[in-house]
Amino acid sequence: MQATLRSAFTGTTFKTARVAAPQQSSSQATRQVTCMAKKKGVRMIVTLECTEARAEGNTPSRYTTQKNKKNTPERLEIFKYNKYLRRMTLHREIK
Repeated sequence: MQATLRSAFTGTTFKTARVAAPQQSSSQATRQVTCMAKKKGVRMIVTLECTEARAEGNTPSRYTTQKNKKNTPERLEIFKYNKYLRRMTLHREIK
């Protein structure tokens, strides 16, 4: 089967091939459910929180990062910038 279409912008006509889709009854139709891809491996997302600001009662700065739980099973401790204290401070992993 062929159908003719007219372009709204140029006014020209062109032919297209129309393919008939196979018809299925609603009782025989299958529904595919797809889900988002999961990350595989041993990497996990962790949150780092400032220890100095927490001890003083100020607002702690927090960062998120990833770590490999096979290579580093203990909690991370990294020096990062605290924008509230305006200096580099020790940040530890929290749950």
